[in-house]
Amino acid sequence: MRLRRPAALGALAVLASLTLASCSSAAAGTGSAASVVPELSDDQQVEIVFESYNLTQAGVWTDTVNQLISEFEEEHPNISVKAQPTQGAGAASGNYVSSVQTQLLAGNPPDVAQLTFDALEYTATQLGAKPLSDLVSEEELEEHFGGENPMHPNAKVLADWNGKTYGMPYVFSTPVLFYNADMLAAAGVPADADLSTWDAVEKVAAQVTAQTGKPSLDINCTVKGGHWCMQGLFKSNGAEVLSDDRTKIGFGSPEAAETVARFAEMTESGVLRSADAAAQMEGLAKGDTAMILTTSALQGMFMQAADAGGWSLAAAPMPAFEGQEAVPTNSGSALFVLSDDPAKQRAGWELIKFLTSDRAYELISSQIGYLPLRTGLVEEGGALDEWAQENPLIEPNLSQLDRMQPWVSYPGNSYVQVDDLLATAVEEVVYYGKPAEETMTEAAERAQELIG
Repeated sequence: MRLRRPAALGALAVLASLTLASCSSAAAGTGSAASVVPELSDDQQVEIVFESYNLTQAGVWTDTVNQLISEFEEEHPNISVKAQPTQGAGAASGNYVSSVQTQLLAGNPPDVAQLTFDALEYTATQLGAKPLSDLVSEEELEEHFGGENPMHPNAKVLADWNGKTYGMPYVFSTPVLFYNADMLAAAGVPADADLSTWDAVEKVAAQVTAQTGKPSLDINCTVKGGHWCMQGLFKSNGAEVLSDDRTKIGFGSPEAAETVARFAEMTESGVLRSADAAAQMEGLAKGDTAMILTTSALQGMFMQAADAGGWSLAAAPMPAFEGQEAVPTNSGSALFVLSDDPAKQRAGWELIKFLTSDRAYELISSQIGYLPLRTGLVEEGGALDEWAQENPLIEPNLSQLDRMQPWVSYPGNSYVQVDDLLATAVEEVVYYGKPAEETMTEAAERAQELIG
């Protein structure tokens, strides 16, 4: 059931980290541009490569990105954009940095890349990402963060590193509990059933399972690829994955062990299904399960499945542990400029501005389901006002943005291996019956060695 990261990826990461230290030594740690990059002249033709992991996903993800690129090129006839999906085997396991590493070593990295927040430190210090706050003036940067619908304050700082804005927050969500309302109703669950705590969710899931004869709940956070929201589950139960000073791994604590043990109980009781991330993505859509805690990026896909299948899709916020408040963490990514060429840097900045504009979030939110980081769009008179009223599914995601905490990146070059250790330990406890305290402690000790 589990997704295994190919061993070759680990070797690639080690090789790349050693080589990149010399390839990008001028940029590592600071990434500073010599000066603010000049504007492009009207007749200055520039071609840039934009790499996006959303282009690895067919349907609403690829369609929306391609539509945005087309509209950008219409507005900027002197800039052509070659949009490409993440390259290589790493994309399948969510290691999008490995794609950039490989291309950088070959001397042809993308000019702009969409990279996840767990790779923030590595992107800033090893990949040679150029701080946006160096490429453009402070006034121009703040003007973009502001505008008619300013970017939410919790979102705008997510790609900051060591006092500089390295990337522009792009697309992300918080964990949302999606469910098939018809399946719950068929099992006798009232429409206003409480889904605010894990105890309440387990009770509802047990009722559905009794009616269907199979596990009715998926939790994407507890399998490989879901580490972003597993951090939120830990925080919701008083645990941390990393200390505030970024020196000590925290997922070996009693609170962390207690967290994964709680979900192991759900597996043992027969309500939590053992399935990898790919199977979980399809489970609700195919009717294999009735409920899933996952990213809202799947909202568009779930809506299409519900329309095609004739069932009702509903959503609730991330459940809390009894007596505590749920602490949602964000998934998703920022856009980074990797080019050394001033003209491509300016063109890349223009693309980044468009992809994080009011128009972009109008499409990204309504067609995919990601959060509109410019939240004024859903307020009265905004471009997404009517859509938001007609689509209450967005409400849990929006409400959690105000109390969201950032997805933490691990220090050093072994952040992928740390995440892998954690994900493996969580799976072994939740789905394979390993003892929680012993398993989590051992994983934390091994991770601690990796971060120094």
